[in-house]
Amino acid sequence: MLEFEIRHKDLMGRIGKLRTPHGSIETPTIMPVINPNLMSIGAKDMKMYGAEMLITNAYIIYRKADLREAAVKNGIHSLLRCEMPIMTDSGSYQLYEYKDVEVGNSEILNFQQSIGSDVCVPLDIPTPPYAKIERARDDLEVTMRRMQEARRIVRNNPLAGVVQGSTFVDLRAESAKRVAALGFDVYAIGGVVPLLASYTFDKLVDIIVASKRNLPQNAPVHLFGAGHPMIFPLAVALGCDLFDSAAYALYAKGKRYITSDGTRKVEDLQYLPCACPVCSSYSVKELKEDVDLLAAHNLWVTFEEMRIVKQSIVERNLWELCERRCRAYPALLNGLKQMAKYSALIERYDPGTKHPFFYLGESSAYRPEVLRYSNRLDRFTLSGNVLITTNLKETDITEEEQFDHVFFVKPPFGPYPAELSESYPVGQAEIPAEVDNEARTVALQNVLKLLELNKNRNVKFVFRYDRCWEDYPLVEEIKRYAEVGRED
Repeated sequence: MLEFEIRHKDLMGRIGKLRTPHGSIETPTIMPVINPNLMSIGAKDMKMYGAEMLITNAYIIYRKADLREAAVKNGIHSLLRCEMPIMTDSGSYQLYEYKDVEVGNSEILNFQQSIGSDVCVPLDIPTPPYAKIERARDDLEVTMRRMQEARRIVRNNPLAGVVQGSTFVDLRAESAKRVAALGFDVYAIGGVVPLLASYTFDKLVDIIVASKRNLPQNAPVHLFGAGHPMIFPLAVALGCDLFDSAAYALYAKGKRYITSDGTRKVEDLQYLPCACPVCSSYSVKELKEDVDLLAAHNLWVTFEEMRIVKQSIVERNLWELCERRCRAYPALLNGLKQMAKYSALIERYDPGTKHPFFYLGESSAYRPEVLRYSNRLDRFTLSGNVLITTNLKETDITEEEQFDHVFFVKPPFGPYPAELSESYPVGQAEIPAEVDNEARTVALQNVLKLLELNKNRNVKFVFRYDRCWEDYPLVEEIKRYAEVGRED
């Protein structure tokens, strides 16, 4: 019932157009959470911050008689006084927090249909992280029965299928496969709020990947509860399209000031490190005293970060944005390193050409572009005498002429022929004068791979390296295939 058109891609991230019963939205985007009991920033005002879609809790509305009556009589859009698309949550978070809710799955689904939700959500069972596998499996079976029931009940409204399974990646993969087989308009990864709260971003990466690789690629994916902007680059890079944010209001209530790389207590601020309309117009003292102003700042910075993410997708430098953002916080860096372990999967979706490659640290050694280059080393068919050198500047041109082929070694890509010195990706890669051990190791692995690919051909290799390469064990392995010498 929803149409999803992908317009730009980078890594597994994409910019898409999602058509809903109340208009089209552009993804990735954040859906601000609207509590109809506490609308300090009204739903109709959300558009000025950049919101294109909202999310509200159908369970909270259902429990309160006057809200329920108004929503059934006039619709959810009338109740919230806006015509933007609205997704309704079922009460699963309350189920997680309070262990029980006063409504059943069929009851809350019928209610969401009756109030005109643009995306209905079944009442799934969120299992806490690191629960015993027996509990996680039992909860998953209940969730799957409710997903099946939802498919029978919801006929006229778009419907989200929820992936559960706690921190067990096998259960997440199984859940995603089974939900995908039922067929939904949106797929949601649930039960991750505790991981976000504890900054366990490496485990979050595993869960997203296990889910994404088993879900349809032509449908949007919602990461439930991921409302802090610090997680946006990483989550979008892994293919998440929709996010919901109650953080802007909850953090403001707790006197916390959101930035793209973390959160600060507003009482500790002497200056406002932001140029949003709030921070440009009000003082630190005024923000400390006014929860609504602080919530407004939190919204501005949240949407600003998502626009930065989108621009990085268009420019195809999303990995570099992840590197910059993740190095601001150690736990996020763990997430980035974990994402690098899935480079082979990401490379399948990553565009083949991009803007110049910027090496920003050891995780860059495992970017999809590097892996793709390594996979294409078999395209070089060599014969005769071949020189491979790490020292471009000091190579004797006269000596080069004695070789049939000349390869230079550029970390982290490794060997490339002189003819590709101006070509993407190696020739356009920007790397620092002194690179880390990770980049040199990957480069030498690719030198070794090129030698092994040509070991049965009539080729004589000469490998020359300068002083900074000599302590690497891989140099000894290269001696099996090439005449090796140091250039002093």
